[in-house]
Formats: sequence, C-alpha cells, structure tokens
Amino acid sequence: MDIRVFPGQLHGVIKAIPSKSQAHRALICAALSDRPTRIECGGESEDITATAACLAALGAEIRKEDWGFCVSPLPRIFAPAVLPCGESGSTFRFMLPIVCALGRSVSFMPKGRLPERPLSPLYEELVRSGCELSPQGSVPFYASGQLSPGQYTLDAGVSSQFISGLLFALPLLDGDSELLLNGHIESFPYIELTLAMLDAFGIKTTFSGAMFSIPGRQEYHSPGTVRIEGDWSNAAFWLGAGAVSTGSVTCTGLDLQSAQGDREILDILRRFGAQVEADNTSVTVSGGKLRGIEIDALNIPDLVPIMAVVASLAEGVTVIKNAGRLRGKESDRLAAVSGVLNGLGADVSETKDGLLIRGGSTPTGGEAPSWGDHRIAMAAAVAATVCSMPVDIKGAEAVRKSYPEFFNDLVSLGGIIN
Repeated sequence: MDIRVFPGQLHGVIKAIPSKSQAHRALICAALSDRPTRIECGGESEDITATAACLAALGAEIRKEDWGFCVSPLPRIFAPAVLPCGESGSTFRFMLPIVCALGRSVSFMPKGRLPERPLSPLYEELVRSGCELSPQGSVPFYASGQLSPGQYTLDAGVSSQFISGLLFALPLLDGDSELLLNGHIESFPYIELTLAMLDAFGIKTTFSGAMFSIPGRQEYHSPGTVRIEGDWSNAAFWLGAGAVSTGSVTCTGLDLQSAQGDREILDILRRFGAQVEADNTSVTVSGGKLRGIEIDALNIPDLVPIMAVVASLAEGVTVIKNAGRLRGKESDRLAAVSGVLNGLGADVSETKDGLLIRGGSTPTGGEAPSWGDHRIAMAAAVAATVCSMPVDIKGAEAVRKSYPEFFNDLVSLGGIIN
C-alpha cells in the first residue's frame, strides 16, 4: 500500500495508543498465571496479535474485547504446537525460553526479516541448558527439550529481549537460577518493564551488580486486572510533529512516571528547543527555535527515527550515537532513516553506531520507501508534513505492526493524505 502525504502542519489532540511493550508482557504473564486476567488494552497491532496467537496455540484461552483481552491460563497438559510469531521480535524472543522452560515441543513460524535477526547468545545458552533448537534462521524454527536450572550468561549489549525472555522462563524451573550479564546493559528500561510486570504477577527476582538471582518453583498469580498505559514510543511521533510544527500537538493518556524509557523524548525535545508542557496524563509540544544537539540512544533506540526528523529541521549538527543495534531491526534502521531523509532533501550521514544530521533546511519531498519498517513509515509521514512537496510512502502498511490507526490519527490532526 502506498500513501501520499501532503505538506501541512499538524495541530490538535490525540490519545496515545496502549503500550505494545507492556501488552506483550501482560499477555505472557497472564497466560502463565493461576486464574483469568483482564487486560485493559484498547486497540491492537500485528505484534500484539502475534503474541496472543502464540499463547492461544499453546492452549491459553484469549478472548478479544473492545476494552482489551480476557486471558485464561495455559493448560497443564501440553501437545505440540505451531506458533505464528509473524515479524514480532519480542514475541519470538520472549516465547522461545518460555516454551523451553515448559518442556514444550513447538514450531515457530517467523516471517519477514525476523529469521535473519540474531538469536545469539540466547540460542547457545538454551542449547547448553537442555533445549534442542533448529539452526538459526530456519523456518519453521523447531524447539523442544527441557531447560534445567543453573547459571545463564548473556552479553547484555545484544538485546534486552533475550534477558526478558529468560526472566519470564527461569522462575518456572524446578530449581534456582542465576542470570549473569556481561558488558554494558543496553535498553535497561525495557528490562525494568519486565521486572515490573513480573512483580505484578507475584514473581520475585533480585538484581545485584550484574547478576539476577531467580528462585525456581515460583507460580504466577494474577492480579485480576492489568491496565496498559499509553505508549511513549509511538506518542513520540506526534510529539516530534508538534516540535516541527507552527501549531501544537497534545498527547493524552501518558504516564509521566512510566518505566518506559521513551518518555525521555520530552527532555530531548526541550534540548532541541521545542516548547514542552506536561501534566499527569498529557503532554503538549509546540515548535521553537530548534538547534542541533547530541543524543545518546543507548536506552532509547526506538526514538531514533523521529529524533532524526526533528534534527533535520534544527539549525546546526545533531549527533546520534550508541544506536548500532538498530541495524538488526525490521530494517537496517540507521541506513533506512538516512536513505529516506536524504531522499527527501535532508543531509544525513551514517556513522558506525549512529547518525550525523546537518539540519536547518526545509526538506523538499519525493518518495520514501518504508523498508517494511513501521517506525520508518511513521517518521516519513511526519517529515512529509513539513516538506515543500508531497511525499509518497511506499509500503505504508508497515504501520500495522505497531500502530494500525496511524494514518487515521494523522488525518485527525490535520494531515492530508491520498
């Protein structure tokens, strides 16, 4: 699907969609729990659908309602299952250790670029501890065997999803385990989201230095109801739009005390020079005299596409560093951001682990491939609103992965599309 987005400033109020990161975690904990759970999570996306479908394939009863999901736990008797994880890296990387801890024999069915994305060192740790796995990159990807408790070691700089997957799985084992993290921990806020959801379901771990201590034989206990808060990573596109607009954009339904690391977008936009006003549940951003800044993306990689759009409109040079992991996302996200923005008339250079953006000029417009990446499509759409000519976004359906109603919401803020 191709969509043409015309120049035109965005202005108005939009409600943040539910946090995809929280919803993944709540669905998994609910399926592992002792009784049904009500997950209040209006809206849906391909990634969340993938997690729900995998849990349903394992035997959990998941009923979709207008307000969210009603989840009844997994059965005690297991049969082989086919898990349709789609293109969701979170689904695949969370579910793989879990099915191994449960002793399930399953076939994962990854799609798109997901089979190419790395599984090491999680893969080697699972094999060493009792699992039988297909070669990396296989489709289908088979997993069987039974994880054993003990010590697990991960390079903490590869993916926080590996760490979260083991944190879900290891409490289910029949003995205590330790998870040792080597190197600098990237995206630690996502690990904190996992720990918060585990705590809500009664699972206890301790973290000291670089070591998680995880008691075995734990049981997940449902709190009854889980309310999913607004998603900062997707709201950031609208807040960034406010920063480059002559009007203002307000996002409601956001928690300023959230554990989501992407709420750092507020401080970043202030540093750019945008006007930011926030209360307990909403944020309003309007433009100002934008200037280039330096951004460390170590813990906020999902913000890079929209930060690059804002940077392209800011006077001077913006440096985004510590974002090398973006090369292994749905696209090589650094190359995709650079290619799209340069194609629209910006001046962006790739570095080994980031981007160098020389801003200050009005982008002209043209054609923007999404590279099958939802965040690239959304960034291109925001950039299009401040171009001098229309932008044709190729493969715009990529937004369905996390934000199916994105273009409808764009129109509600005054965006013009064809």
